[in-house]
Amino acid sequence: MLDLRPVFFIIGLMLAGLGVFMFVPMFVDLIISNRDLSERVLSDTTLSDRMISARSWPAFAISGILTTLIGGVMAVATFSKNMRLGSRGAFMLTALSWILLSIFAAVPFLMDPIDMSLTDAIFEATSGITTTGATVMTGLDDQPAGILFWRAILQWIGGIGIIATAMAILPMLQVGGMQLFKNESTDISEKILVRPTRVAALIVGTYLGLTFLCALGYFATGMSPFDAAAHSMTTVSTGGYSTSDLSMGGFMDNGADIVSMVFMLAGAMPFGIYMLMATGRLSAPIRDPQARTFLVVIFSLIIMVTGSLWLTSDLPQIQALRLSAFNTISVVTGTGYATADYNSWGPFAVAAFFIFMFIGGCAGSTACSVKIFRYQVAFEALRVYLIQMPRPNTVIPLRYGNKPLSETVVYSVMSYFFLFFMTFAATAVILSMLGLDTMTAWSGAGSAVANVGPGLGDIIGPTGTYESLPSTAKWVLLVAMIVGRLEIITALVLLTPSFWRA
Repeated sequence: MLDLRPVFFIIGLMLAGLGVFMFVPMFVDLIISNRDLSERVLSDTTLSDRMISARSWPAFAISGILTTLIGGVMAVATFSKNMRLGSRGAFMLTALSWILLSIFAAVPFLMDPIDMSLTDAIFEATSGITTTGATVMTGLDDQPAGILFWRAILQWIGGIGIIATAMAILPMLQVGGMQLFKNESTDISEKILVRPTRVAALIVGTYLGLTFLCALGYFATGMSPFDAAAHSMTTVSTGGYSTSDLSMGGFMDNGADIVSMVFMLAGAMPFGIYMLMATGRLSAPIRDPQARTFLVVIFSLIIMVTGSLWLTSDLPQIQALRLSAFNTISVVTGTGYATADYNSWGPFAVAAFFIFMFIGGCAGSTACSVKIFRYQVAFEALRVYLIQMPRPNTVIPLRYGNKPLSETVVYSVMSYFFLFFMTFAATAVILSMLGLDTMTAWSGAGSAVANVGPGLGDIIGPTGTYESLPSTAKWVLLVAMIVGRLEIITALVLLTPSFWRA
């Protein structure tokens, strides 16, 4: 029989931690709601009257206390010295943690003066914690500071949760070919010669370090400390929530978009590489086949989009390169920032950005979507298949980099591809049945399942939001976000009768 005690014990600890994080935007809001104090501490004289006068700290104080207490009680009630989390428990933990964290993360939105509906609150929280970045909020420049900071914190928490899941849980569960990195994770641990707690500390330290450096970079470009801190969290996590309706386009005058490009790429690289670099293996990014291919692919796409934009617009070459590079990196990594409305760049750009949604970054990063390694595995299987077609007796070993590639990994990857695009198609069809136009339905489905954020078209494109969509469509999309973040297979396993048999 499935023992759920370790599952709810760990989830209880997570909820307690989430509750503690709620006190951070409470203090931020207390500071900024006082104009004199905010200008003195944050050096920001551009805060709107509404942002200063709208106080959201009581909502975070109450939410933080409730969430911490519920999580603490859950952890204490389910604690046992003989707990053991098996594979079925890990599946349950992975799914339930994202769902319950999304629900509790929505509580401040419901209690805040911004007066969100239940659907919009859970949508915003789910989009944040899964680092999707799709939003139902408008008038961001005038929203309470606590709410804006909470959105950023949600994506930052989600980003490190994704890394932990990708490095510790999915390889063990053999989800979507992630078992390919099981030995690699062990290899990293052995090379660092530390216990798992030390490995976890290194991951958190790396994540904190990148966030701090990103915040410094933004501050150097003229962002206020508040905007720099918020955007650093949503950049490294490749989440894409902004404090402005103009997204990163509102901060690019002094080069904030260039800082953003650097750290979006850093967030989309495997964090195991940073751990190896910490041991002195500085050539790890070049030697890693996934990281190397990711960089080649993304720079090739930048050149392609830049050439198209330069030929079809009056923009100078440098401006075309800057806009193309930023928005390409943003969509491929699943961050979702925007510095321009690429819907107006012509049919080629629209089609290209739709395809970019399904690329993604590297496994073991904060990035989303299919991910580069799966395409590498698929192309390797296709290469061997084409060679063997005219010579059936030829034996050609499958390889990934310098490693042999088992048929189990290939089977898992191909299964993932099938389920991913079936989920995307089913979501798009359901959205179409709910009355959404073709562009909105299909790009919205792709954006949700791939956890990208903005879709295409006038409604949910880079300059739009999901606010005007019907409530039913929002529930379909938030379910798709969670399923996409669970790497599809994890969610479907829970629906099989055999999983629940003793």
